[in-house]
Amino acid sequence: MEAGRRLWLKKIGIGMAGIGLANFNSFASPLVSENSMDRFETDAEFIFLRSNENPYGPSPLARKAFADNVNISNRYHWDVAEQLIADLAKKNSVKDENILLGAGSTEILDLVAKYASLDKGREPKVTGANYVIADPSYDYWTVTLDNLGLTKNKVPLTTDKKINLQAMLETVNQDTKLVYICNPNNPTGTICEREALAGFVTRIPQNTIILIDEAYLDFTQQQSLSNMVNDHKNIIIAKTFSKIYGLAGARIGYAIGNKAIIDDLANLQSNTNNSVSVLSKLAAIASLKDDKFVSDCYLLNENVRQYTISELRKLDCECISSNTNFIYFSLAKYHKDYFRQLEDHHIEGGRIYEEQGKWTRITIGKMDEMKAFIKAMQ
Repeated sequence: MEAGRRLWLKKIGIGMAGIGLANFNSFASPLVSENSMDRFETDAEFIFLRSNENPYGPSPLARKAFADNVNISNRYHWDVAEQLIADLAKKNSVKDENILLGAGSTEILDLVAKYASLDKGREPKVTGANYVIADPSYDYWTVTLDNLGLTKNKVPLTTDKKINLQAMLETVNQDTKLVYICNPNNPTGTICEREALAGFVTRIPQNTIILIDEAYLDFTQQQSLSNMVNDHKNIIIAKTFSKIYGLAGARIGYAIGNKAIIDDLANLQSNTNNSVSVLSKLAAIASLKDDKFVSDCYLLNENVRQYTISELRKLDCECISSNTNFIYFSLAKYHKDYFRQLEDHHIEGGRIYEEQGKWTRITIGKMDEMKAFIKAMQ
């Protein structure tokens, strides 16, 4: 069975050795440049700096995987999930049983929300259940928790816009079913240092789920907490291919957790590990092999981010030091109509997240896009 599976994978071009090794040199990504990768836009005049997408992606290997395998889209090809899970387990130094695939990390967050609303994943929670989240943080997905009857306990950030782990710990009580940590945090771009976060995790009661969203961790040098999932059975880590891997539209993410909790989450999926298309899985497998593309994107993001922060400060906009592909900054001392300036220059940016200080967020695009953004503000 295993030999047959590997033979089939090899035939469609994603064998254990990788995608198209014979032609690897011709498809290995060059240094990512402003003109090397075209981007589909609904309107070529617009600059999209709203959703923290990677303006350089997908990688050349992912594009090749899409192109080479489009003709197999008429088949389910369940075995591709097994290959991707094995690759992800290796990358994160865990076992296959510790991985669950989802259609973007959004599906993972949604599954965790549903799981948190059930006792032992099966019976409805008692009245009074709550969850704890930083404010502001990434909370679009929490509507599921709200609709299922859990009370949202929001914990303000520190004065320097960092997640206040001590205050969050003090907010947890016997009715807390879930604690959510977005690390680095969206929209602020700040990060919890790994040692502090690991210590925080050990102090949370075992009957409270700790959901750590590492969507933007690839833009840092910090190590994931994935090595803690087997010793701490209440940890779930959500990860995604939407950001640095440039596969936002392909919708692919995954969870890392103890086998027991992964099994419980899988029971809430109607078709375990197969809500993601075959092509998206193949693109993810290819992306994991393209270290150069990831490194190039990381370095480009660092360079463009430094430029943008420097220019924003010249405009008297306070900026929070960012560990991501976006910048959180204040419009309190900016005297023009910011959103009108963006609209007039066909730029889509973020909203106001905190009225006090008029804090907003902007995605880091390519250098020419950020120069156009700064010009629009000027």
